[in-house]
Amino acid sequence: MGAAQSTAHDDDQKVFQNQVPIQFSPDVVNQLSDNLEDMETTPQRQSLIDAHIRARINGELEALKREEEDVRQQIETALEKENLDRERSMAGESSSADDGASAGGVKTSASLFGDLDQVKQQVEKYHAKRSLSEYPDIQAAGSALVECYRQNTSTSLECWKEVENFKTSVGRLEQEYLKSL
Repeated sequence: MGAAQSTAHDDDQKVFQNQVPIQFSPDVVNQLSDNLEDMETTPQRQSLIDAHIRARINGELEALKREEEDVRQQIETALEKENLDRERSMAGESSSADDGASAGGVKTSASLFGDLDQVKQQVEKYHAKRSLSEYPDIQAAGSALVECYRQNTSTSLECWKEVENFKTSVGRLEQEYLKSL
């Protein structure tokens, strides 16, 4: 149903052959070659174009730097606000009767750092109390071992007795500690 009519036939193409050679006058050729030479930019014009391009690039660069600084300021402001909100929410959860609280019972990060330093000092005091002075046998075995190592710097294997004594005293202390749990 009309399928034969819609197909293109290859024998419908027409091919024309040029039978007359094409020649240009020397004036036309000279004018075209002069135009080609004129298409090249002179060094003065090229430097002017380069300076203009550099100026536009520098202007865009400055605009981008200003925009980047604005974005950086916005980010810093948002982070500061977020940190302050977080500190307020943390302080709101803790009791407002703390003596390190600022106005309104809200603790600042400086007062929280002060509290943290106090806790660290208390932990250090606790560990200092649990020194080896409570365990004289371990302290004596340890000092004997250190003294043996100092006397035998090149032949440390001769201190095996002191090492064994130290190990047994530490083992006894560990057993006592485990029994106390």
